[in-house]
Amino acid sequence: MMPEGPPREPAKLLNRNFYLLWQGQSINSLGNQAFDVAMLFWAKHSTGSATLMGLMLTAASLPAVLLGPIGGALADRYPRRTILILADLFGAAAVLALAGLVFAAPQRTSLIVAGLFLTCISLAVVQAFFSPAALAALPDLVPRERLSGANSLLQLSAQFTLFVGQGLGGTLFRLLGAPLLFLANGLSFLFAAASNTLVTIPQRLPDRSSHWRERLREFRQDIAEGLRYIVGRSGLRDLVLLSALLNFLAVPVIVLLPFYVEDHLRVTVDWYGFFLASYGAGSMAGYLLAGTLGLKGRARARLMLTLMVLEPAGYALLGLLRQAPPAVALAGLGGVANGIIDVYVTTIVQASTPGEIRGRVFGLLATIAGSTTPIATGLAGVVADLTGHNIPLIYVMSGGAMAAISAVAWLRPRLRSFLAYEEPAEVVQAEPVPPPT
Repeated sequence: MMPEGPPREPAKLLNRNFYLLWQGQSINSLGNQAFDVAMLFWAKHSTGSATLMGLMLTAASLPAVLLGPIGGALADRYPRRTILILADLFGAAAVLALAGLVFAAPQRTSLIVAGLFLTCISLAVVQAFFSPAALAALPDLVPRERLSGANSLLQLSAQFTLFVGQGLGGTLFRLLGAPLLFLANGLSFLFAAASNTLVTIPQRLPDRSSHWRERLREFRQDIAEGLRYIVGRSGLRDLVLLSALLNFLAVPVIVLLPFYVEDHLRVTVDWYGFFLASYGAGSMAGYLLAGTLGLKGRARARLMLTLMVLEPAGYALLGLLRQAPPAVALAGLGGVANGIIDVYVTTIVQASTPGEIRGRVFGLLATIAGSTTPIATGLAGVVADLTGHNIPLIYVMSGGAMAAISAVAWLRPRLRSFLAYEEPAEVVQAEPVPPPT
């Protein structure tokens, strides 16, 4: 095993290494929002095809599901800092190439559409490798007792950039156009890569064979070991299965929100934006609360399990409401609950997983928990048509099923124990007492 960087315990949360990682991710997240807005509006204005827009979003979601285990295994076998830098550079190359194409040949619509698909897939691949490495590295960059605060800051900045991007994206597209927004995203990737070159990430690396066949065999063994780790820890296994089920049932609530706003609440499409803004603001509040509450052990587990029941119950209640303002307020409360749960789940998995296998665990979690989302996305529209667009019924059934599953999960003692995980206190060896003279 070979260390990369000094294995020293950081003294404070906002230390140099964490700050560099945080600022790089924040700037890049803002650039990604600019890219998403430019991509969708360019596709709409240039092709007018909603199918094309949907296919682009699908292309952007599948690599994370398919490549998660590979990205996680790489994060445990190779230097995580190197993976972060190479991922950012690859993302920069993909987006800057697209920007150059749009600048040079703005009338070549078919060629640009092909370029957009390749870029969407490339950025999704980048995320599939970047995310496990970053999540696995974080516990080694901050004090263990401040890990919740670090996850809170990262999630808060990501949600803030999403909030700003949704609010200003249309205006920026109108003023600057797609090529400049693509260029801005490419530069944000370069900034993140430069920032990550200055980060020191302590990591112990396994010895690697020199022959490629042996390396491939070791790589397969690494993925299998990560899967055995998840399966062999019943609390973590229950959490992964619970996440997959809840993700599947939550998708119809999200996908059918435009129908809920216009056909059920019978308000203008502006309220769709109000729902997104309320949920986003609630999520930011949840991230902030999770980082400041300081809950640990059983108190944290009780709060998480309570919110896992109350949040979907709120989605079911949406189907019974007829007025838009209370529905928007309820969406904000759902965002608060989701933000707290996200931060705590990430922190628990990071703290409870050994550093040498942490990347594989996060890669597999992304694959397993996210595997149901593409299926649910396709089924949501089918279910809506089969029920005659009875959106309230779908919301009540989806939210009620999620709440019932979460309530049953509460009865699982191993899951409760896992959510109450606390790091064992370090054993401090007392100095020997000198004999009396």
